[in-house]
Amino acid sequence: MIYIGADHGGFKLKEQLKRRLRTAKLPFKDLGAHRLDATDDYPLFAARVARAVSRSDKHRGILLCRSGVGVSVAANKIRGVRATVASDSWMAARARRDDNINVLALPADRLTIGAAWKIVRAFLTTKFRNAARDRRRIRQIKALEHAKG
Repeated sequence: MIYIGADHGGFKLKEQLKRRLRTAKLPFKDLGAHRLDATDDYPLFAARVARAVSRSDKHRGILLCRSGVGVSVAANKIRGVRATVASDSWMAARARRDDNINVLALPADRLTIGAAWKIVRAFLTTKFRNAARDRRRIRQIKALEHAKG
């Protein structure tokens, strides 16, 4: 399942991406915002998507805000989530291949729907390389999640 969410800064692009996901017949669930509200806050939507993604290795998340940074930072606070901002398809593919990211953060102020869709496709179609060094690094990241302080 693909979970998608955005604050007011990413709302318009999120709605456009939902149409593309529907057309591509990809299963997704919109976790908000469900209406444009200039006073909403991105951590709420980032947490919803990140928590949903963290429940299964098969889930993926897409988050949008103006820069992508805020939702990425917030999502990474949830155990089991590896989120990153990608402003092009090379970054998204590399992050999936090497770091097995499960949440993609998009900078809505910097992307057209065409560019965003290319990034999303790269994120959804690139497989984790699963090399020994990549697995080792992900284990180290997981250890950080469980460390105190």
